[in-house]
Parts: sequence; C-alpha cells; structure tokens
Amino acid sequence: MDLLVYEHVAGGGFADEKIPTSALSEGYGMLTTLISDFKAAGYNVTTLLDSRLKASSPPIEADNIIPISSQEELDKALEKLPRAVDAVYTIAPESNDVLQRLVKTVEMSGGISLNCQVDAIDKASNKMTTYEILKKNGLRVPDTLTINVHENVKRIRRMTSELKFPLVIKPLDGVGCSGLSVVQDENQIVVAVKRIKEESSNQYYIAQRFIQGVAASVSLISTGEEALPITLNKQKVNLAPPNSNSSYNGGIVPLSHLSEREALEAAQMAVKSLRGLRGYVGVDMVLTRNGPVVMEVNPRLTTSYVGLREVVDFNSAQAIIDAVLWQKLPENVQSSGYAFFSKVKVPPTRQLFLETYRLKEVISPPFPIATDEPAYALLATHSSTLKNAQAAFYRARRRLLKLFHGGD
Repeated sequence: MDLLVYEHVAGGGFADEKIPTSALSEGYGMLTTLISDFKAAGYNVTTLLDSRLKASSPPIEADNIIPISSQEELDKALEKLPRAVDAVYTIAPESNDVLQRLVKTVEMSGGISLNCQVDAIDKASNKMTTYEILKKNGLRVPDTLTINVHENVKRIRRMTSELKFPLVIKPLDGVGCSGLSVVQDENQIVVAVKRIKEESSNQYYIAQRFIQGVAASVSLISTGEEALPITLNKQKVNLAPPNSNSSYNGGIVPLSHLSEREALEAAQMAVKSLRGLRGYVGVDMVLTRNGPVVMEVNPRLTTSYVGLREVVDFNSAQAIIDAVLWQKLPENVQSSGYAFFSKVKVPPTRQLFLETYRLKEVISPPFPIATDEPAYALLATHSSTLKNAQAAFYRARRRLLKLFHGGD
C-alpha cells in the first residue's frame, strides 16, 4: 500500500515565506514519527519537504521525498500525487481553513483521505460551535462568548462583565496557543484583540472564563461514530498576557491523575458528539477539583502523538488506517512506561545543527531557517518510570545545549 504523508509547515506550506521555527519543530516531529510508524507497518511512504529543509538531508524514513520550492510546486504536487497513491494523511492546522482546504484538495483530486471528514473539521475548528455542541451534550465547558474583532472596547467590557477577569481571549479558529492571551483587566483587551487580528483572518474571536487547573489532553482513535480514548496526557503550556507569547512546549504521556477515568469518558463523549471525527483526534481540557472541563477538540494529529506511540502496545499509525478505512478500533489496549517530550531553543547555527542528527532523542532537529531568530529542537524520551523519562530528557537537553553553547 502506497501512502502520501503531507505536513504543512515542513512540507512546503511556507515555501514562499519564512518558516515559523517553533511550529516547524512540532510539525516535523509529527511527520517523521508518523512516517516511521507507517514504515514499521509495512507501507511505502512518499512525503513532501520544503527544499530548504531537504538541502540538509535530515533523517526521515520516507521512501520518496519530493522537494518543494514554491507554492506553485506545492499546488501541483497536491493535485497530482493523491491519485498516484492509495491514501493520503495530512498534518496541518485548522486555523484559517488550512486543514479543511487541504483535505478537500485530496478528495477533489480523486484521492482517499485518512483525515477527519471536512464537515467535522469545520465544526471542531469553530470553537463556539464546538462549545455549543459539547454543552448541549452535558459536558463541562468554560463560559464562552463570541465577539467581533471590530467591536469597540466599551461594548466588549459590557459583554464580558459576567465572565469576570481573568479572561482567556483567543481566535475563533485558533490552534494551540496561537493568538491566545490571558487578560487580567479591561486595559489589556485592546492589545489582546490586536494579537488575534495578527494570527487569524476570522472576524470573530472568543472570550472565556479562565479555568484554573492542570492543562491536559486526551488522545483518541475514532471511526467517525465510535471513539476509543487511549491516553490522558499532560500539556506543558505557558499562558501569557497580551504583550507576550503564549506557547505550547511539550508534554508527558500518560498523565496519572485522580480524574483520569472521568477525563477519558469526557473526551470520548466530546468526539462522539461531533460526528465525522475519525482517525486520530485530540481533546484539550483542564483538570479541576470538580472534574475535567473540555476546552476544545482537535480534528487532526497533535504533538502528543510523539509520546503516545512510545507507550502503547500497538502501531498508532496502523490504528489510524484501521479506524478510517475499516471502522476498526484497537482492542485490549495496554500502555507501559512514560514519554517526556519538549521543545528546546538553540542558536540557528548550521554546522552544529547537523551534529544533532547523532542524538537519538532529537525527534525534530533545530533547523537554522532564519539567522535573526532561534531554532527549536523537539526532544523525546521514554522510560519505565516518569522520573527516569524526565531524567533522560534533561540529560539529552544538556548534551544538546552543550553542543551549541557549552552549557545550560
């Protein structure tokens, strides 16, 4: 069986512009681990790679790597290649309709998509639509309002008065922490809205009551009708005020927590509520003293995949194919040990960057795309205990940092 795996950031989606280095570390990490799992399952894999990345011959197990130097080349490849393979898996953000457009392109070109159905992606990517559906189905969600980006501050103050500060303000179709701000008072609203306009073309954003607790997610495999929660994961996130950058930095798989059973059940119900979500799906939530609060549903591969694949007793990539094509879910799922993964910032140095290929813990090397901003590596470790997985990660981090500038 021949597959095309396309990841938007590493695969040429930014061929005509600067590649965002932090997002690249996550995107390339998901790409290379998914391809590795498809290869382990016996598939032939073709992928696309931005020519600036391919020039460095990064370690990736694809049988065929097609360099992309322009948007025109990308469009032609994505129109032609889906017909030449048996199925296509797309890794991309749903913000600004990117994922929806790419999946539609696959389907219109006659290819078979292994992603969620387009209608389900549309619903899940609209945070207000998701909020309303989840609330209707009895799930705990944060109090949420939709606001027009052109609304004046005075009216915004009135609209959000019942939510009370601090507020979380983020794009209606945002991904991860992109455009997200924690607003402590009304004086920060203008800057928060300005940040949203820079990150999203959508004319609406949402304001939510801030929920205190443990940032977590659940990884699931779904047939489109039935969903199986696999692991509860811890998220390493930095929620910042409008004048700084909120960020997702990595996580732990699995997360041991008193609310684990309730969290898995809530995630399963969330995915089943949004019919058409199939393959791999992620559900973000906050674990509070009163139980999980569902924040959003991600109709796509998430970075937690790089940890999930290390702890489960089945091939996660094969499970995606089984769920989408054959409506079959994994049985008797078992997990062992812990995976710890996180991004590490280093200087954009080409010669030293090539040395990172030798470090087995490096899932995504720190591509030196721009000389005026840092590069990011994605490191992942696995061990029988969380303590040992963390210790292995920090040893690998020290080796990486020592390589670049002699210490921490």
